[in-house]
Amino acid sequence: MVNGSAGAGKTLLVADWVAGHPELPVAWLTTDTDGQGAGMFWAYLLQALRTCGVPLPGDIASPADANRVGDALPTRLAALLGGRDRPVVLVLDEFDRVTAPEIAAQLDFLLRHSAPGLRLVLVTRTEPLLPLHRYRAAGELTEIRDAELAFTPGEAARLMEAHGLRLSPAAVRGVVERTRGWAAGLRLCALAAEEAPDPELCLKEFEADRSAVADFLLAEVLKRQDDGTQELLLRVSVLDRFGPRLANAVTGRADAEAVLARLHRGNAFVQHVGHGVYRLHPLFAEILRAHLRMRRPGLEPELHRRAAVCLRTAGALPAALGHGAAADDWEFTASALVDDLALGQFFTGPRADILDALFSRMGPRGGDGPAPELVRAAARLSRGDLAGGAVRLRRARERAARYDGPAGETDTAAVRMGCALLDALVARLSGAPGRAEDAVREAEALRDLLPAELLDRHPEFFALLLDHLGSARLWAGDFAGARAALTRAAATGPGAPATALPREDALARLALLDVLHGWPGRAERTARAALAETERSGIARPASSGVERLVLAAVAVEREDLGQARALLDTAGESHPALRDPVLEAGRALVAARLHLARGEPGAARRAVEPGVPADAVSPWARGETALVAAAAGLAEGRPPDPAALLPEVPRDQPACVVGAARVLLAAGQPEAAVRLLDRAAVDEHAGPAVTVRAALVRARAADRAGDASAARRLVAHAVAEAHREGLRRPLAEAGSWIRPYLTPTPRHRRPSPPRPTGSPPPPVEELSGRERDVVRRLALAMSTEEIAADLYVSVNTVKTHLKNAYRKLSVGRRSEAVRRARELGLL
Repeated sequence: MVNGSAGAGKTLLVADWVAGHPELPVAWLTTDTDGQGAGMFWAYLLQALRTCGVPLPGDIASPADANRVGDALPTRLAALLGGRDRPVVLVLDEFDRVTAPEIAAQLDFLLRHSAPGLRLVLVTRTEPLLPLHRYRAAGELTEIRDAELAFTPGEAARLMEAHGLRLSPAAVRGVVERTRGWAAGLRLCALAAEEAPDPELCLKEFEADRSAVADFLLAEVLKRQDDGTQELLLRVSVLDRFGPRLANAVTGRADAEAVLARLHRGNAFVQHVGHGVYRLHPLFAEILRAHLRMRRPGLEPELHRRAAVCLRTAGALPAALGHGAAADDWEFTASALVDDLALGQFFTGPRADILDALFSRMGPRGGDGPAPELVRAAARLSRGDLAGGAVRLRRARERAARYDGPAGETDTAAVRMGCALLDALVARLSGAPGRAEDAVREAEALRDLLPAELLDRHPEFFALLLDHLGSARLWAGDFAGARAALTRAAATGPGAPATALPREDALARLALLDVLHGWPGRAERTARAALAETERSGIARPASSGVERLVLAAVAVEREDLGQARALLDTAGESHPALRDPVLEAGRALVAARLHLARGEPGAARRAVEPGVPADAVSPWARGETALVAAAAGLAEGRPPDPAALLPEVPRDQPACVVGAARVLLAAGQPEAAVRLLDRAAVDEHAGPAVTVRAALVRARAADRAGDASAARRLVAHAVAEAHREGLRRPLAEAGSWIRPYLTPTPRHRRPSPPRPTGSPPPPVEELSGRERDVVRRLALAMSTEEIAADLYVSVNTVKTHLKNAYRKLSVGRRSEAVRRARELGLL
């Protein structure tokens, strides 16, 4: 059985097969009359057998009555065919026109009693009345249907070549996708392209409703249906996929289920895709829509509106939004999004770009209620337009306060919830923690007014709220509150694609908190968990927060892996526009400044933090860290800062800042004041190793200056052991040359250095800068000058200058000597 739609190539396929087997006796009968009688059918069949050379005895004569035939004819014919040595192939083309059960029953009898003398090929658009299930069970049936008849891209390319068309693979794939591999559609497209000066452009812009394809489908499919069925097809053409309920809602009928099933069985370009869902062939749908606009002008928007209402009621929000937009009913469309609590999808998940594109078609006058303004605000904020989003949000709140629409309590609460979500985001982006707290309190108060099922369906809503709150608290220096909110955000909707972005961002900012508290190892693990969340959820890098790369860059600086830090810092700027808040901007500036300091570039470090981060509220830790960077840059340039001016800028409740301030006091010649500051802040009790190592080194230096070598050695040993456990190198490199006498010959964090030979060069005449150390370390890896330049992101000439300075300071003249000398001095 070859069963397919009109123009699928059924008859041509069978005819080609027959032509390829001239040794077979083939009787071909094309049924050319719908509903013809049994007598007429059998008369034509007998004549087809005679024409192909099958001798019929006199007792098998044509029926006298055109409408019926007795059982004797099929019985005698079965006996004749069953006795043949060589089987006859009988092709019954357009068998879908045979609708009489009597004919089907007689043909079934003939099939069962003529074996092995008869092979039957049915060519049909519909399911025949024959008992196909029995043939399948017996293994006697081969079926070729639309799926097998459809052209593949390779077959379509050969068809186009037969028409003299040399098309790119992309053009072929496009036309196959549009036609679904339908043979007649491909053929007609090829004929049209033959006449075009640019065949590929012709196929791309092919207008099915103004071509021979339209004539074919209208004549072969649409006009063969009754008036009611034609009207149904015209109306459902505005739908992509539809079940009987949606079809009934759009058409105003109650019997769409039976009609759709009949059209599918009849291969009338209505395809069943499973679970009671249908779709029209794309070209057929395109032609029907054009026909609808011609026969029913102005009806299309109303059909889209009916579909939108039905789909919204059924909970199919994405499809409802699409039809609402197609109806140009923006009040409905925006309200559907807001009332469903789906406003957060502008910022999360794979639908963000779809929503942005859909609502970009909404004009400035698209609805008078608060929902359209709220959607406009969300769209602007999702693109990073803080000023424009804030203006639209203010208008949305004003309209919500005076709007007297048909919305009930739930819908009003949803609008206010949407305002609270965007308020929290605006507060986060503008650095206004108090406003963020107010927004979250408002949302929590509204929670009980909304159905629990609605809240459960959108876990991303509160994940975003908590992430915004956590980041705003982080900016305010409320580290405990920030950790609490971010931890809840990271645990919201685990595994749900919609919550992937807020979970990733919350994890990344928890890692940043660990960095600020001096826990680089823990920060690295949390940042990598955030990266894994990004990769698992398929979030593109520009859509993620970028904070995790910033954290990893900060950790790399602590470990003196400066090339890796630079590469990570460069990619940290690729973040979602709605997540580029003051925390991210300040963090990026500070990590960049720390990297410059480690590379011996104090001027660049100062410039990295000089612009500051604009925000409504001052962040105490950002202000303190910025002041400490400026102080460190001044020290590196021989300009010690004034402690009296610096200390008021440093928050005393944040250990990392306190240790930085103590180092400034130490450099200013006030070791006792530095130790008192550490004692008052109880730094050693509340911070991680990156802070406690530095605190121990401050205490060791103070002891050294006081002449207490034993205490200094003990504190240095403790600092070295802690640094070794965390892989920290930067705190020891910052300490300066005073620390060298206190390092034991075989410190636990390094391999023993070989004994210093007699007559070796004296100690360096000057400390190597951070960048000079970077270059010498790469010399030890046998890297060429060009490779070092590429790894450090500098020019070859810059590398040569650093090498020249390092040779001078180490009192050597060659690369191998520089590496050996650096090992002797414990620099490698």
